[in-house]
Amino acid sequence: MTKADLVDAVAKSNKKLEISKKEMNAIIDNIFAEIVKAIKKDKRFVYPDFGTFVVKALKARKGRNPQTGKEIRIQASKTVRFRPAPRLKKNL
Repeated sequence: MTKADLVDAVAKSNKKLEISKKEMNAIIDNIFAEIVKAIKKDKRFVYPDFGTFVVKALKARKGRNPQTGKEIRIQASKTVRFRPAPRLKKNL
């Protein structure tokens, strides 16, 4: 599903609210912006019955350049991991 598909689906399911697709797009953008803020601030975001987004620190490690086979050092970094809620996993 793409962002456009999501906007269309949410707009269709909320027709009685009379929100245009342009406004729905702005609402969805704002929702995701708030989720990003929450993850940055609290290092996690929980949505019941869906799952949890958590910040995970990755240690520096050694890797290989696949083209040359030369060993390289991969720097430490942070990423976001998603843990699905039991209810979501059950419905898959």
